[in-house]
Amino acid sequence: MKTKQNVRSNATIWMVSREYEGLAGAGGVKDVCRQLAESLAGEGGASVRVILPRYGFMDPKQLGFSPLAISGTATGVIGDQQFAGCFTVDMNYPEQERRETVAIWSQTINGVIVYLVEAERFGKKLGVYTYTSEEEQEASWKKQGSGHYDYFAMNILLQKVALEMMILGNDAPWVIHCQDGHAAVLPAMMRENSGYRHFFRHTGAVVTVHNAGTGYHQEIDDLNFAKAVTGLPESIIWENLLGNSFDPFLAAADYAVLNTVSENYGRELQQTAEDARTGWLGHALKARSIELRGITNGIDPANFDPLSPGELGLAAPFDVLRGELQGKLACKNDLLSHIGQQRQWEYVEQFGYLAPVSEVPLFTFIGRLTGQKGIDIVLECIQQFFAERDDMQLLILGSGESWVEDELQLQAEHSGVTGRFCFLKGFDSALANRVYAAGDFFLIPSLYEPCGLTDYIAQLLGNLPIVHHVGGLVKVLDGETGFAYQENSCQGVMGAMERALTIYDQPEQHRHMQQAAVKNIMNCHTWRHVMSEYIVLYEQAQELTIGAGQ
Repeated sequence: MKTKQNVRSNATIWMVSREYEGLAGAGGVKDVCRQLAESLAGEGGASVRVILPRYGFMDPKQLGFSPLAISGTATGVIGDQQFAGCFTVDMNYPEQERRETVAIWSQTINGVIVYLVEAERFGKKLGVYTYTSEEEQEASWKKQGSGHYDYFAMNILLQKVALEMMILGNDAPWVIHCQDGHAAVLPAMMRENSGYRHFFRHTGAVVTVHNAGTGYHQEIDDLNFAKAVTGLPESIIWENLLGNSFDPFLAAADYAVLNTVSENYGRELQQTAEDARTGWLGHALKARSIELRGITNGIDPANFDPLSPGELGLAAPFDVLRGELQGKLACKNDLLSHIGQQRQWEYVEQFGYLAPVSEVPLFTFIGRLTGQKGIDIVLECIQQFFAERDDMQLLILGSGESWVEDELQLQAEHSGVTGRFCFLKGFDSALANRVYAAGDFFLIPSLYEPCGLTDYIAQLLGNLPIVHHVGGLVKVLDGETGFAYQENSCQGVMGAMERALTIYDQPEQHRHMQQAAVKNIMNCHTWRHVMSEYIVLYEQAQELTIGAGQ
């Protein structure tokens, strides 16, 4: 077991993120940011601040935030609201020198000071990264699911506001932790722009790559715009191209410690051909002698404790660690009854149904219906597997690519799987908890997976994961805490499912694996353990500040 490590006395840590659990989220970034921040502020003993946009779907007052009064700022109007603490940020375009007015909302949540940036650019957005159906109805060019046209400007505005806030508060932190490509230009701006580099000369920077896949870098091919809006020297823009685009991760490499969210994903990106999926980012960093350090994300088990069924919306309590699983069976019966009889949901649409037969194993899938998540492999397997076995059920909850949704609807309504396959189209976090708790086995057939969070949640609720052994999913120990397969194919998935069915017929062994999975999380994967590894990165980031600001 790793020893607990605290930050240095009176250290201040800032996190810059587009997501934060409970406020705004679209993926695992929200969970990492909040849980790491709260661990650092609690057991770590640090003073932690987190800054993110105030999106249009957020009501800051209802969320408990108050406008922040900032010394030396002026009264101004953003949208239709007046703020006492407004300031401006340079956001130049190639042919236009311009500034944007911002204000700040503030609240302390579980020991972490959280700032929301009020800006016209953010307030108009109803989704974190993409346009919503409501926005498409208002303007047809804002296609639902497509990325914001001004994504790069949004990112730079957030990063500049973060730096300006630190200067206004005379708060040069010990380290700034930048979450993903949305915040990865900050270290370069902090070191290269004259308005920042002397103030932050003793501040370290860490950039966490949550997903290095193509399309996740927040790169931009308009190099003139990149130079104008960031204020970076032209040489920095041209020296950090991946393909023909300015890449924030490459730009961070000379000024920050870079890490990714699992040890194995870091190795894949720098030592294997899997890096092709990133546009060869990992190899480009390796060519500069930059190591992507891997730190596997953690989880707070208290957030998914089946002994607190009311908080999770479960039908009954149960204790996986002690092997007391009567309540888990009650959860399974409850969900099967609802799916088989009522078939009405507030946030999802049901196709097909499951017979109320709790004796047969229930396989489950929760996630985005995209190629990365391997749902195409599941589609390929459904008819074949049900033709060969009549002693299992499958439940899929999620939304994503329209062709996948359409195919799952057709499959669920096929006569050959009646009562054995159900597709719940959409997403609802409370319903997801019920699916995790009801399931016996949890499918994660991802093509690639930087870390994975659903395997943790499934294990904590007694649902053994079946995973493609890539990226962060190698933390699932084959035959001990779940089931793993190497071949990314229908045969690979089905082989692992067959092994799971064999274990299901051995109740004592099945229960032993469920207990081992929870013990492994408690011993190795809580945020208390992960926090210590990040503190080591923060100390390494401090070493890079030697000579900074010169």
